[in-house]
Formats: sequence, C-alpha cells, structure tokens
Amino acid sequence: MENAVQIKNLTKEYKDFSLKQITMNIPKGCVMGLIGANGAGKSTLIQSILGLLKADYDEIFILGKDLKTKEREIKEDIAVIFDVSHYNLQYTPAFIGKILSGVYKNWDMGLYTQYLKRFDLPKDKKIKKFSKGMKMKLEFAIAFSHAPKLLILDEATSGLDPIFRDEILELIREFTEDEDHTVLLSSHITSDLDKIADYIAFIHEGELQFVKTYDELRDHYGILHCGKDFFESMREEDIVSFKKEPYEYKVLVKNKSEILNVFPELEIERASIEDIMLFYVKGEM
Repeated sequence: MENAVQIKNLTKEYKDFSLKQITMNIPKGCVMGLIGANGAGKSTLIQSILGLLKADYDEIFILGKDLKTKEREIKEDIAVIFDVSHYNLQYTPAFIGKILSGVYKNWDMGLYTQYLKRFDLPKDKKIKKFSKGMKMKLEFAIAFSHAPKLLILDEATSGLDPIFRDEILELIREFTEDEDHTVLLSSHITSDLDKIADYIAFIHEGELQFVKTYDELRDHYGILHCGKDFFESMREEDIVSFKKEPYEYKVLVKNKSEILNVFPELEIERASIEDIMLFYVKGEM
C-alpha cells in the first residue's frame, strides 16, 4: 500500500514534555484520525511534520518527497486548517484570494469563487465580522482552491455546533472521494471520527500507543462487564485495560467475538473511540 506520509523515529524535546520516537505511516487515500488528551502531543506532531517546529527524526516523507530536501515542493500539495484563522481579520475573502493567487502555483480563482458562493460567504466583507463557522468555511474554501493532495486539520471542528461540524465532515468525505487525496484529522471530538475515519492513531503523553484501522477497533474491541471471579480467570492477552467498579469489572477486550464464542452469555458492548481512549488513559493495564 502506498503511503501519503511516512514518519520514522520523530522526537521533539521540551523541558517538561517530549514526543518520543514516533514511527507511523498514513496510507494514501484514507482519513487518519489522530486522538489523544490535551497536551498528548497531537499538535506537536503535526507542526513537526509540517516543518513549523524543529524536531529530530530519521526520515519524513510526504507524498513521496523527503521533507529535508523538498519542503517547499511538499507545501504546494498540502492544505492545513487549524482551529482558528491565521489571516488578518481586516482582510476580505476577495483580498485573501488575490494574495494566495501569487503564493500557490495551482491556485484556481474560479474554484475559490465557487466555494465562496456555495458557503454563502460575502467576498467583500471583512472576516472580523464572520462567525466562527463562517471563518472555518472560508478556511476550507482556501484549502480546496489550490488542488492539495494532503489535507491536515488540527482541531478544526472544535467549537463548532453539530450542524456546522456535519457540513465539515461532508466536505472531507467529498475530498476523499478522490483516491489521491488523504486527510490527517486531529480531533478531541471522537464522535466525528466514528463517522469518517479509516484509521485511528492514538498518542498519550508523547508516545504513540497504536495505529489501527477503524474497522478493527469497531469489530474486535469491546467492553466486557463481569464479576471478580470471571475477571481473575481471564487470560492476560485478552485484556487491554480494565476498571474496577463497586459491583463489577469493566474490561476493554480486543477479541470480543472469540470471547463470545466461548462464553455467549457474557455482556460485551461495543467500544467507541472515546471509550478506547479513556480505558487507555484511565484504566489499569
């Protein structure tokens, strides 16, 4: 499988935090959800692979190009959307379009105008008068108007109401209909990732815990409710993490079908992405 992003042994050291030897691949044509608590290292990872932070690494290849030697070329094919707009609030969408037409070789002013109309964004209105949702739609209009192959979103849906978030997810779905397009989506709103992600990468305290397909998490992981005796009889390899409650044990398992084949009377509920993250962070290993 061809990868849109390849990262090998990326480390970023701070006085009180470090991103520790992150090695991961993002397959071409997928939506990779990046999850983790605040301060886990998600934004540090994104800024490092964009070259916005100076990090140590063995290699980073983006769209088949070496970040060390081809950073300028790579950025022509990347669109990045953060949770806040970084454009001067006195600018209008029309003025931003003129600026970016001189920045990106592939800038398509006609397409940009189409997106402004689609999103009902007045081209001559200063963006300081836009709502948060309008500003985010402007970011997408900008992102899609220079033919990017990789779209990176860092908490871009945070603070938006459910209707706006659903529109954003629909835009991402449209973008990934082209198999040459790839998305890295960092979000603490894990329900959004339940709707759209093909893969999930989980970072905790600067360490990459896993990268798994969404289907694997959905189909194989589950939360088992059981008593002390059954819990103590379980195989260690069946248990990802557990929580001891007043009247039962809640156990995150990674092979729920196998367990139910042997013990069909057990209660094992589906584990959401949020459930899995919470068990890793707050459960006992």
